[in-house]
Amino acid sequence: MRFLIIFGLAVSSIYTACAQSPVQQLRPYDYKIEKNITVPHGAVVSAHPLASRVGAMILQQGGNAVDAAIATQLALAVVYPGAGNLGGGGFMVAQLTNGTQVALDYRETAPAKARRDMYLDSAGNPITTLSLDGHLAAGIPGTVAGIFASMKYAKLPFSKLIAPAILLAEKGFAITASEASNLNTYKADFQRLNTAPTAFVKEQPWKEGDTLVQKDLAHTLTLIRNKGAAGFYEGETAANIVAEMQRGHGIMTLADLKNYKARERKALSFNYKGYTIVTMPLPSSGGICLQQMMGMMENYPVADWGFHSPKAVQLMIEVERRAYADRAQFLGDPDFVKVPVAQLTSKKYLAARMADFVPGKAGSSEATKAGTFPESEETTHLSIIDDKGNTVAVTTTLNGHYGSRTVVGKAGFLLNNEMDDFSVKPGVPNMYGLVGTEANAIAPGKRMLSSMTPTIVLQGKQPLYSLGTPGGSTIITSVFQTLMNTLEFGLSPADAINKPKFHHQWLPDEIAVERDFPEEVITTLQQMGYKVVKRNPIGRSEIIKRTPGTRALDAAGDKRGDDSAAGY
Repeated sequence: MRFLIIFGLAVSSIYTACAQSPVQQLRPYDYKIEKNITVPHGAVVSAHPLASRVGAMILQQGGNAVDAAIATQLALAVVYPGAGNLGGGGFMVAQLTNGTQVALDYRETAPAKARRDMYLDSAGNPITTLSLDGHLAAGIPGTVAGIFASMKYAKLPFSKLIAPAILLAEKGFAITASEASNLNTYKADFQRLNTAPTAFVKEQPWKEGDTLVQKDLAHTLTLIRNKGAAGFYEGETAANIVAEMQRGHGIMTLADLKNYKARERKALSFNYKGYTIVTMPLPSSGGICLQQMMGMMENYPVADWGFHSPKAVQLMIEVERRAYADRAQFLGDPDFVKVPVAQLTSKKYLAARMADFVPGKAGSSEATKAGTFPESEETTHLSIIDDKGNTVAVTTTLNGHYGSRTVVGKAGFLLNNEMDDFSVKPGVPNMYGLVGTEANAIAPGKRMLSSMTPTIVLQGKQPLYSLGTPGGSTIITSVFQTLMNTLEFGLSPADAINKPKFHHQWLPDEIAVERDFPEEVITTLQQMGYKVVKRNPIGRSEIIKRTPGTRALDAAGDKRGDDSAAGY
């Protein structure tokens, strides 16, 4: 799938005037989507071709994979407003050539005025729109803090890394057909949920090739360039956020913003059949669930059964069921609740979880509860490997598409609606159908549980894959299936992410499959007793493979969106 946008020479001349700037290479009105590339030095794959190109440019200019990750995230905040962001949060996992493993947590937190039952009515019933729409749905943004926390691993000056994003916001870029459709779809929400005009609304419908200019966002990015994290969490931008909260009856304060801190965590690392999987620990549920699922798979000869064989698919469904049941019961922010991670991931426990698995017969989520002991789907992922082998996987999010659909007046960026990722009430599903318990209850300063699962695979001590995906509650199963597709079934990177996917998350007790999933497998699952439902595309995965020996990089962007690879 290739895509070309061409815009008028008169507008392009704005960029030509910046002849001394490397950003001229971006060609923001004339770019194409590259779904699959093979390059010898460095590669970037992200949700938008311009953002991927920014990352590749930074690599070519001497930056490392972390530099490129910072620049790519900032560019995504401009060119991919549905999920790229300054007003959300995320996780970064990295494996550096000196052996250092990095796990940066810049997940949003609940404001100090947040309360356990803040989204319940007087009868104790959830008012779900409050945790999804508008000002009260937003957690304290973490993205900017995360970017500056990662700068200690970067090489280039921050002013160089943010320059492409500022120019793209100030001068504009041509939007894709997909972005035009999204902006038109959400126009009424933007009008309903905003207290000031936004760049995302215009009188006539958006169309492919239109220019999106974001002057307010460019100003905010310039403040961040000049003042660092304080350019966001203090001063003018912080005042704009709080003023927006006051106009829209939100609860975020100046103190909330100033007190936000990104956290460095210990990366979750485990072995699977000789490979080392490096992924994100809590408050991401993804790493623990991934370790559980792969641990439950380990003793089965799934490679012999084959890709999309009914036996392999059924086994994967049943391990997904068990992991998501445990997710609902036990997982939450480790700074607030004690999570039995060692027990949940022990070989003895995982073997016990599979004791009632019956090949050829559907399991039941009513019978399969959490074990006992003696997460719209608008997230975005980027993967990067540089010429030295530094490897980065970053997943960030606003939660729903365009987050809360609320833009901070005079600041130009969207706020998240991550408060919905808390357990608003035990047993009540969130927007992705996930349920939770008190472990994920709202508390001031607490990080809401996430499904984001940025992941790196090592062979020996060398990076083999960087991968991840958006997709809400489907993130964990998509990453799991991509790992099975590569490590067990031997699929190419492009096939591993593009072949039809399936998903099961304990509740609801049904198997979701993409519409092009093989009909014969669906029929066999139904004969086993499963309820199978067809749904829209699952996730938008990104993957890079570093071939041992040659060190060639094979980068692939998902067919399901404008995802694109770039490199040199």
